[in-house]
Amino acid sequence: MIKHRHFKKIEGKECDEWCECDECKCEDKIVWTRIKAKPVSACSPVPLNPPTQYYVVPTINRYFYIPTEDIDLTSGATLPVNLFLDDNGNSVPEFTLFNPNGYTNLYINAVMQEGGLYTVSTDSLTINPSNGAIFSGTPIIIESLGFSSSVV
Repeated sequence: MIKHRHFKKIEGKECDEWCECDECKCEDKIVWTRIKAKPVSACSPVPLNPPTQYYVVPTINRYFYIPTEDIDLTSGATLPVNLFLDDNGNSVPEFTLFNPNGYTNLYINAVMQEGGLYTVSTDSLTINPSNGAIFSGTPIIIESLGFSSSVV
């Protein structure tokens, strides 16, 4: 908002008050500056020199195990890496973990488990003690996700 306060003589008298009319041509009025919107096509884009594109590249590894016996969890359980197979059905020497740019999920019978119920290291899956069991034939899946960046 801009306030104008100029005095002019109008028909032999001086205008010395704030005037809100347009008839006296007095500049004693409040003028609101106008904001005009321009279409996007009217604005020229800011050039990027050189144009750089960044990509986030996910890497996903899954490990599968189907126990042949029930696993009692009252004392917890540690399952070594050599029990698990990768997506191609091959045994794996170690779990690939992506720290700090990634995370792991544990699925038991296709249900994602809470993060505080287990820990995964490169050589084993440790399930914390609980009142329960994993029955034989129940699929256990570890999903390890990592993220890296790529510049093009």
